[in-house]
Amino acid sequence: MHHQRAALATANVCISLVSIKSNKVQSMIPKSIPKFRNPLLPALLLILAAAPAPPATAQIIDKVNKNLYSETANPTADIAAALAQARREHKRVILDFGGNWCGDCQVLDIYYHQRPNAELLAKNFILVHVNIGHMDKNVDVAKKYHVPITKGVPALAVIDANGNLLYSEREKEFEHTSPAAITVFLNRWKPANNAAPLKKS
Repeated sequence: MHHQRAALATANVCISLVSIKSNKVQSMIPKSIPKFRNPLLPALLLILAAAPAPPATAQIIDKVNKNLYSETANPTADIAAALAQARREHKRVILDFGGNWCGDCQVLDIYYHQRPNAELLAKNFILVHVNIGHMDKNVDVAKKYHVPITKGVPALAVIDANGNLLYSEREKEFEHTSPAAITVFLNRWKPANNAAPLKKS
């Protein structure tokens, strides 16, 4: 089962990367992909097993976190700890709702770790991943922060160090995103006191 989940996560990342590049392929891929509902997954898994990935794809696959959304974590406790840290460090908290089966969630995490996003994230935010299972876990947490996970994941919310909701996703903004879009998002919601100083003329 562990190997099946790992292979599924890797396949989903590949499908997400392909769908980002091609609107035609994207239109062929169903929105919901857990439990092998996607008819392309079995064939893709066979291809991945039979042929070595090209270097660029191999680097991406190596970065896939099979346990990005912990199934045993307590999100209420995680958020409380993140808020305490955010108050100490004058940061904000990003709540990232998703599942380990979700290719777009894995791609988003890869974008988090690219420049300049990695620096923006580390300097301004505490990131909390919230596992939604197959749309049946931590639903109460998503509802508390007005995140409509049934519309698709990844889905994000931003709260300040006092727990006030600043932003909650509405229109699946991060389902097929880009590194540049993440940069814009992080700059938009970082704390004002952490803004870059203006250059002197």
